[in-house]
Amino acid sequence: MDAWMKDWLFDPTVERLAAMFIGLVVIAGISRAVQRTLAGRMKDGDARYRVRKAISFAGYLASFIFLAALFSDRLGGLTVAFGVAGAGIAFALQEVIASIAGWLALTFSNFYHPGDRVQLGGIKGDVIDIGILRTTLMELGQWVDGDLYNGRIVRVANSFVFKEPVFNYSGDFPFLWDEIKIPVRYGSDRQAARQIIQHVADDILAEYASTAEAAWRDMVQKYRIEDASVVPMITLVANDNWLEYTLRYVVNYRRRRGTKDALFNAIMDRVDASSGKVQLASATFELVAAPPITLTGSPTGAPRP
Repeated sequence: MDAWMKDWLFDPTVERLAAMFIGLVVIAGISRAVQRTLAGRMKDGDARYRVRKAISFAGYLASFIFLAALFSDRLGGLTVAFGVAGAGIAFALQEVIASIAGWLALTFSNFYHPGDRVQLGGIKGDVIDIGILRTTLMELGQWVDGDLYNGRIVRVANSFVFKEPVFNYSGDFPFLWDEIKIPVRYGSDRQAARQIIQHVADDILAEYASTAEAAWRDMVQKYRIEDASVVPMITLVANDNWLEYTLRYVVNYRRRRGTKDALFNAIMDRVDASSGKVQLASATFELVAAPPITLTGSPTGAPRP
């Protein structure tokens, strides 16, 4: 073996680079093996996601500690260079730094968590992943009506949490208030109409009553907020064309569309069974008679002027 080859192979820098490569490969291999072993045994999706994230973070931390220990004797000489380059790097990567700061804020605060339904800058969706730089959403709405997935995955920079409001549909209170409006024809039995709506609300919305009430009590204890009612409420407004009943109720944020469908179907079935006592209204238009129109003309055969 030539002398220069021996010098190159036994050079301390080459040895450290080789050790760095081997060490990082070993740490990555262990991290992935632990992820597959532990996550594969968990049936709960939320727990599986959190375990994977924790193991990934532990792998990054172990890699950083390993590199710091490997090059510890040379870090002092690089301090000045890092200080000079730091200002330029901070300016060039300010958005990246802001996103990392946003990730830290998301990690140690209560903005939102994986599985929450949020709205970020007009983009509504379910959080499926929170990375160091971006939050990944499964988008809702747009060309699809209702709170249904449209199949599009959106990635939003974590720095967004410092710039715009964050709307969380499922944070401390996993319910939403929703309303439906039922138009009833004038001349219908008003009490029978109210009873129909009340019975349907009691049958379909009863499952949310106790759970929502307990969750709202926790909200009142945690925040300075009004002790609002979570039971279904019916109000009546007399419009120009019909009686408009409004049913206000609390519903799970994931079941708004299905609950509306069930409510309308049940109400229409009971209205059909009321033997005409209650009739649903629709828009009607009255045509006002036009004034008489007189046509004048020349006698038959007479020349026109």
